[in-house]
Amino acid sequence: MKAKRSGLTLVEILVVVGVIAILAGMLLPAVSMVRKTAREAKQKVQFTAIDLALATFKNDHGDYPPSDRYSWLADTQQTENSSGAQKLAEALLGWDLLGFHPDSGWRADGTNRWPYRVGTTTHAAGTYFLYDRTVEHDMNKRRSRYLDIDTSNAVRLGITGAHDGLFNLGAVGGPLASAAGTFVLGDAFGKGKEVVLPDGTRRRAGLPVLYYRANSSARMREDVYDSRDNDNLVYAKEQTDLAQRGTPPVRATGAHWNPLAGTVTTFYDYITDWRASTTAFHVPHKPDSYILISAGNDGFYGTDDDICNFSR
Repeated sequence: MKAKRSGLTLVEILVVVGVIAILAGMLLPAVSMVRKTAREAKQKVQFTAIDLALATFKNDHGDYPPSDRYSWLADTQQTENSSGAQKLAEALLGWDLLGFHPDSGWRADGTNRWPYRVGTTTHAAGTYFLYDRTVEHDMNKRRSRYLDIDTSNAVRLGITGAHDGLFNLGAVGGPLASAAGTFVLGDAFGKGKEVVLPDGTRRRAGLPVLYYRANSSARMREDVYDSRDNDNLVYAKEQTDLAQRGTPPVRATGAHWNPLAGTVTTFYDYITDWRASTTAFHVPHKPDSYILISAGNDGFYGTDDDICNFSR
């Protein structure tokens, strides 16, 4: 009489494991796609919130925030240490995330662009810190945040003192090193570095939302938008990728991890509304307002998966 067999043979176990592996292989891409789609939807929600915030800002102050790359001292382009992304964050959240100061000079150091009078004292341009939290006069002048702090996904641009930040600006070089303490709005994809917060917790930061304000009185794309508004920021991202990833892939637009780090033409072709353009007259998207760009799921500026506030 044969003994009754119990359990599974080795062959049967291997078959079961193989089936599970096949099913997992089929499911993982689907899960990854669902996650990507969810992040894209979240990014579009953030852009909608930014749109509403900028509309309110324009109503309060008469125009959208500037997006040029300079810290100005009166009428002089003193330092090239800013960007549209930094100025967008200051406008909607304040230089220190506690609300926008209506007398802001849009300087990366938070000081006054023009002579500034407090009581009987007039402070020379570039000498008065408008965002001092201990000065009641200036705290009372500040506006409430235009954008919810959680929706903003704000992150410090660089490493400064005891504060961690998105880029090691001292290592990648460039003029933004003097503006490491400023903030940008991070996108929803979490492709930036793991940032250590002051309370010791860690989170994966989003990459900066690029912001370009239109010159609505112009018509040609090169006059409507300035390709240089976020150049230094994209350069810092490209240098970081080169250090971490090595040789970039060869793309149609050139050998860059981030195509927007390439030629000026690459940027202008990127923002062109080809439906409204002719061979001789190129028209940009959003010629009357502004452009927002997220690096998308792949984390590179200028690739096909970027999320923008216009249809590409």
